[in-house]
Amino acid sequence: QVQLVESGGGLVQPGGSLRLSCAVSGSIFSIDAMGWFRQAPGKRRDLVARIISGGYTDYEDSLKGRFTISRDNAKNTVYLQMNSLKPEDTAVYFCNVVLRTTANNPANYWGQGTQVTVSS
Repeated sequence: QVQLVESGGGLVQPGGSLRLSCAVSGSIFSIDAMGWFRQAPGKRRDLVARIISGGYTDYEDSLKGRFTISRDNAKNTVYLQMNSLKPEDTAVYFCNVVLRTTANNPANYWGQGTQVTVSS
């Protein structure tokens, strides 16, 4: 069993900041990648940022410079620091983890989603 617990969403004014966290627990052999996706109403779920084993990071181009992804390997936790938030950042943010519970093939896991609303 693998569990992803997200936290940190909420309501923030334009220009404000939020920090999302996603803690992974359970039977974990190794984690290949951790990341965040977001989905606005009526739109598809898109990649925000991800960090893979070794520390390589990948961002949606338009978010570079405002969003920063980081990872605490000891805690199996991934963070998303979001600064200078805009109304168009409003969405449900989903944590995504690619991990192995054994030495076999990796599997994809999703968090329950956390709402981020940017509004005055």
